[in-house]
Amino acid sequence: MPEQEQQGRGVREVKSAARTVELLDVLAARGDRPARLQELADELAVPRSSMYALLQTLIARGWVRTDVTGSLYGIGIHALLTGTSYLDTDPHVRTARPYLDEASEALGETIHLGRLDGFDVAYLATRESHEYLRTISRVGRRLPAHIGALGKALLAERPAEYLPPGPYDRATENSHSTRESLAADLERIRARGHSVDREEGVPGIVGFGFALRYAAPAHDAISCSVPVARLTPEHEERIVAVMREIRSKIETAALRGTSGTPNWR
Repeated sequence: MPEQEQQGRGVREVKSAARTVELLDVLAARGDRPARLQELADELAVPRSSMYALLQTLIARGWVRTDVTGSLYGIGIHALLTGTSYLDTDPHVRTARPYLDEASEALGETIHLGRLDGFDVAYLATRESHEYLRTISRVGRRLPAHIGALGKALLAERPAEYLPPGPYDRATENSHSTRESLAADLERIRARGHSVDREEGVPGIVGFGFALRYAAPAHDAISCSVPVARLTPEHEERIVAVMREIRSKIETAALRGTSGTPNWR
């Protein structure tokens, strides 16, 4: 039976393609820690000779890079080019950008746009505060959805069955570690209309998250991050008011401006 033949609602997996994607995922997840051939072969349970051939193929095409000794491997520049193309061609990212600027100028704080990917959130755009810098929030980084304002805002848009059973990894002592604790927080978020992350992802930082409901369930959200030392009750009230207004503007612009564009899954 041909590999592309449909089986039920899906298709048979192409093993070579799956192995290539898994390798790129592994290299991307390692960040600045390059891998050796044997490490990659062991992690993906692939014969050393097959892994070497795959690496050489990807090096030749720019998806993987190696050092001068040819013994260390990392993600290549073509991954960046592809990721940039994703951001440049996504209609919702393009629509949100001027409103992220508006929120940053109005509040003087760091503003994020993120997208839910499984049980993680990927950062799609960031406007950094001039008062502090957070490398953890750079574009392209993925963080568990349960530890931040972006992710919790989006999890609250989904039924309780969406949550994995746990236990969950903790980034700080304030992070949720159980399904029950997270579910209770999501109920409060639904009642409040936005999420609050009080030092759950980063010590000393509070985040406020707002799901963008131009899709159902929402897959994108915006957030504002502020140092605890600068967060007064008055500033928190202003942050919530401004971010609600920005959310409304983005949703209106997205619904008006994406007609005729593909409805990506």
